[in-house]
Amino acid sequence: MIKRTCLAGLVAFATALPTTALANNFNYNFLELRTGVSPESFGGEFSTFFTENTHLVARIDSRMEGDWDAAGGIGFNGPINAFADIYGQFLAHHLRGNGDENHNTDVVMELNVGSRLWLTNQLEVHGRIGRTEEHSIIIAGVRFHSTQQMSLNAEARNAGVWGPQFSMGVRFQF
Repeated sequence: MIKRTCLAGLVAFATALPTTALANNFNYNFLELRTGVSPESFGGEFSTFFTENTHLVARIDSRMEGDWDAAGGIGFNGPINAFADIYGQFLAHHLRGNGDENHNTDVVMELNVGSRLWLTNQLEVHGRIGRTEEHSIIIAGVRFHSTQQMSLNAEARNAGVWGPQFSMGVRFQF
């Protein structure tokens, strides 16, 4: 009797699940180069899949004054629906200040979560919120996918180090 009840419950559970499986809507294998203003900065980011729903992340930004914000860690990603993904990252930052900041160094941890959404077949909007030990992180922008391998983006960002910035970048997907 218990076997029949378990079997009936399993069949009912399986029929209640959606019949379509969702895969990631966005590619998390990329190399991105960006420049920011106010303060001026230059940076890059690399991401590659570790598994289908996790990716490794490494990035570095600098104001080109002997300083940097280097971060690395692991991220997660998964579909919300057919047009949107949710993602997040857990990163360790190595910060070094410029000459005015006596080249002080620090290591801080970051946790963030965000979403990416297709508006059209070539236009994406994205946003991310997070926190380091002392600062909030808010990044929002738009990305134009001109080809499957290249996209251009514009962002309003506060990455928790230099305050609010506007940035533009190019992303190469592989």
